Amino acid sequence: FVVIFNYLIYFCSGIAVLKSIFEEEITFEYNKLIQDAEKYGYEKDNLDYFDLKIKQENITKYLNLIKEAKKTVTIPVIASINCVSAYEWTYFTKKIVVAGADAIELNIFILPKNISKSGAEIENTYIEILQRVRKEVNVPLIVKMTSYFSNLSEMIQKISKTGVNGIVMFNRFFNPDIDINTLQINASNVFSSDTDYMLPLRWIAMSSGKTNCSLAASTGVHSGETLIKFILAGADAVEVVSAIYKHGAGVIKEMNKKLSSYVSEAGKNDLSGIKGLASQKNVKNPAIFERVQFMKYFSDYEDLT
Repeated sequence: FVVIFNYLIYFCSGIAVLKSIFEEEITFEYNKLIQDAEKYGYEKDNLDYFDLKIKQENITKYLNLIKEAKKTVTIPVIASINCVSAYEWTYFTKKIVVAGADAIELNIFILPKNISKSGAEIENTYIEILQRVRKEVNVPLIVKMTSYFSNLSEMIQKISKTGVNGIVMFNRFFNPDIDINTLQINASNVFSSDTDYMLPLRWIAMSSGKTNCSLAASTGVHSGETLIKFILAGADAVEVVSAIYKHGAGVIKEMNKKLSSYVSEAGKNDLSGIKGLASQKNVKNPAIFERVQFMKYFSDYEDLT
């Protein structure tokens, strides 16, 4: 069962994840106001009060979104924060809980572009963010993480030991593209394709039963069949976004119908009967999930043709 509310979108037995409030969004608006004010001769030192004012306006808008969602639906509502640092934004989380959020999802991604920072420093920032937020609130805490780590398995384990209740694999990013005629930089495909699920599928299957928290799958879920694959791999929940934008909310009903039929035909009473059946720890050849080269397939190319 899925409820859609204002750009959400989360599929997990009746849970709604709201659109994110961005750490950068507040910083950008504040800096822009400062720049505009300085054009008219105002001194920056005299504009400190704007900082609190603008932050409060942004927070108020988001808190109102949470309150409206709680009035509109009867299922749990999860607030989402898109963040890149462990600084002052963490106090937002208490206000979000007071507004009625049943849980918080932290959508974290630090692009590893700074050559002066080591991989360990970037990883520590993720952990610091989670630890700070965990100290602020007692509601369930979920982290939507990236696959951009030198040792992803280790990072998944580290994150699962911070006290989070769930990990979502993986967040989907804005990617630039180039128009070869105009040389303009544009957004690449905004929506996922129905083959994008393969990366998170591998890591859900490899991580199932090995973490201290629940696992949710995200990206490329366009059909009931893909939904089933993630449950078989060991996912506790599955996020759906692009399919809803492309085909409308009715696609969720079709996915649930497919899933229900599959569980019934398998002779199981509920999802627990199929969850993890195809995870790495349960398949006959667990090494298949660690296979990354195509040699086995293309060595027989002539025979295939």
